[in-house]
Amino acid sequence: MQLDPRKLEVLAAIVETFIKTGEPVGSKLIAQILDNRVSSATVRNDMAALFEMGLLEQPHTSAGRVPSHLGYRVYIDRLMHCQPLTQEEKAEIDALFNVRDPDPDKLLEDAAQSLADYTNCAAVSTTITPKTVRVSRIDVIPAGYSTVVILVIASNGVIKNKVCRVNFNVTPENMDFFNKFANSRFDGRSVDEISTMFISSVAVALGEYTRLFTPILTAIYELCKQINDGQFYTVGSTNLLGYREFEQIAHELLNFLNRKDEMLAMITSGEDGIQVTIGRENPHAELSGTAILVSKYKIGEFGDGAIGLIGPLRLDYARIIPHLEYFSETLGKLLSETYEKE
Repeated sequence: MQLDPRKLEVLAAIVETFIKTGEPVGSKLIAQILDNRVSSATVRNDMAALFEMGLLEQPHTSAGRVPSHLGYRVYIDRLMHCQPLTQEEKAEIDALFNVRDPDPDKLLEDAAQSLADYTNCAAVSTTITPKTVRVSRIDVIPAGYSTVVILVIASNGVIKNKVCRVNFNVTPENMDFFNKFANSRFDGRSVDEISTMFISSVAVALGEYTRLFTPILTAIYELCKQINDGQFYTVGSTNLLGYREFEQIAHELLNFLNRKDEMLAMITSGEDGIQVTIGRENPHAELSGTAILVSKYKIGEFGDGAIGLIGPLRLDYARIIPHLEYFSETLGKLLSETYEKE
């Protein structure tokens, strides 16, 4: 796409003005922003050319123009100037984490909530479990006459637990028997391999004890699946209701944000680093009017994670992208430290 320097300057001015005001932009205003170095008539001709290229759109009720998703793409790829965060801005983000719960699950949820509050967007936070993560240990602990607490500890430091009721009298002896049996079968096995078929084969190996211990095996399967699926949180969805461009599609948009599998696939695909998807670049029709920013991060040797934002097309990308990058980097470091301690 051939764009001379003046048209690029006009496009950048339109995008940045629309981000600030949310109102269609006219040629006279752009001429003023460019210090009247060119006439409004010249700007109007440039805007007409940008419109023909598909970089601008014209709302039906206005004589002004707004950026199209292609216009935003050119702006982000070629025109946007992100400024590095100041020490004060970094300190603000660090302060958001200083009061957070050290539990990994709570840390992820709190991080997403902080990002949603900070940006007034919806935020998504997840961890991505590597295929190399294995079961390190299983503990079934008596908690009453017919109640046990099940702990599954994974090699990436994640610990999941569940209370389970059983149909037999729990004793230290039968718990010792089951713990030895379970660890002989599960220890060192990839959590990705622990399927319902595998659980069935383990149950059969229990022989006459199959019926008694099946509820515990079922609970172990559920905990391993939770570890394999990783943590996932969506918060701040109602922030989107404050943007007038979402008034007509709010129901469909909020429903999509609650569909975990599709959201998870969306934010975990793609390359490392910051990924920005603009409007109709997204294959989901419900998101055609949104901007989605995703940053992936490393959790030491324990896996990967991703944190993302869903907001209107007119986001202040130049401000938000550096914040999201630092936010993501900080979250990865904190999760690495938390898992190492555990």
